[in-house]
Amino acid sequence: MSVEIVKVTTLKELKKFVRFNNELYKGNKYAVPDLYEDVLTTLRKDRNAAFEFCDADYFLAMRDNKIVGRVAAIINNRANEKWNVKAVRFGWIDFIDDKEVSKALLDTVEAWGKERGMNEVQGPLGFTDFDPEGMLIDGFDRVGTMATIYNYPYYPVHMEQLGYVKDIDWVEYLFTVPKENWPKAERLSALVARRYNLHVVHCKSRGKLAKQYGEALFELVNEAYSPLYGYSPLSKAQIAQFIKMYIPLIDLRLISLVADENDNLVGIGVSLTSFTEALQKSKGHLFPFGWIHFLKPLLARNPKHLDFLLMAVKPEYQSKGVNALIINDLLPRYLEMGVVDIESNPELETNEKIQSQWQMFEKDQHKRRRAYKKEIV
Repeated sequence: MSVEIVKVTTLKELKKFVRFNNELYKGNKYAVPDLYEDVLTTLRKDRNAAFEFCDADYFLAMRDNKIVGRVAAIINNRANEKWNVKAVRFGWIDFIDDKEVSKALLDTVEAWGKERGMNEVQGPLGFTDFDPEGMLIDGFDRVGTMATIYNYPYYPVHMEQLGYVKDIDWVEYLFTVPKENWPKAERLSALVARRYNLHVVHCKSRGKLAKQYGEALFELVNEAYSPLYGYSPLSKAQIAQFIKMYIPLIDLRLISLVADENDNLVGIGVSLTSFTEALQKSKGHLFPFGWIHFLKPLLARNPKHLDFLLMAVKPEYQSKGVNALIINDLLPRYLEMGVVDIESNPELETNEKIQSQWQMFEKDQHKRRRAYKKEIV
């Protein structure tokens, strides 16, 4: 039967949209389910602060009354204005291995964007950089992470057959934690701290972190990430939303804050106990009993596997050794906890500054993901 595209208009349909990913990857040992409750919040127009400056609709591909694909069509007006483009984004895209399905989904996004004055398509992208982005093109035999997309190898094949070309790539690393501290990093961090009058901040509670540094942390991300591909600054409402969403998950041992003499943040590094196993065992659901699987990583005293979520340094302090201060602060804690390895978040292949900071780690560049683009005609 032919493919029918259905626009999501009800909460019941939106829940089906979110669940399709789990159904498509059921039994796949490399896929990590999205946290259902978080994705539902992100996609709801009455819950996500990004809708202050974004427009979006969601579509299901149906065949014989069965869901065979999904896609989100998104316009980030703030990003378009900043980068002087007229781009519609596609995100949360999944489909069976049938080009009729993938073509119907992407044709729908193109038409939706064209109706709204857009002249190009980009993706996979979300509303902001805090949403999963990039289609996996290498590393299909590696387990995913909470913050990234996993997809089958046939996805990029479909994209190329449908006329989509590379816009930019991200690379990901698996770092092996060394057995001891690095004297070179210790010397460099001490020198940087003296030269620029910087110090490491240690928060004793998540409440203090949220109250004293929460807003400043995300404002710093806005500054540091501003030149990066497709980035749009987080609004005050988004920052408030993210403080509530992310700070409760942080293990204070796994975050490093660097401040100047006035206690203003100039650099941050955030790592997190891996939630991969918890998400797989819970199938991405906290309720009714999925939360039990999350207790282990949340309460872990000696986590073996970490995800490195982000590193951000104020532009005026970049290339001055602040990264060494952060790594030198975190490494002794990793050693004390017995951490074995760390997964990086996707890093733009063009971001040489962030990649150079890992030169002292033994690392395996084990995944690559891509944002595609296509002109709308």
